Amino acid sequence: MSRPTELRYSRAGRVLHVAFDDGAAFDLPAELLRVESPSAEVQGHGPGRKTLVPGRAHVGITEILPEGNYAVRLVFDDLHDTGIYSWSYLRELGERREELWDAYLEALEAGGLSREPQRAP
Repeated sequence: MSRPTELRYSRAGRVLHVAFDDGAAFDLPAELLRVESPSAEVQGHGPGRKTLVPGRAHVGITEILPEGNYAVRLVFDDLHDTGIYSWSYLRELGERREELWDAYLEALEAGGLSREPQRAP
């Protein structure tokens, strides 16, 4: 299993840069990380139980907390903080970024939902 050699967050771009010891590197938007959170709140408690998370176009990361030697916990500015992102999961997100993003956009459209937050009435 490859391990990260760099983990750097750009607040301005809302992108987490992850570089691995085998030379692979990925720029992961905070929005993608949030809507693909490995938390039970998002992934559900079993196959086919994933929750679609709309309205996160402007979400950012406020903290990156180490979880042992195998992962980080990301704290988002929408107060979501329960997902633990293992090195292998971050790698998977990087490798499947386009596929996951396209599926997310299609699911939003199918559900009549938006990336933009809902405005208060």
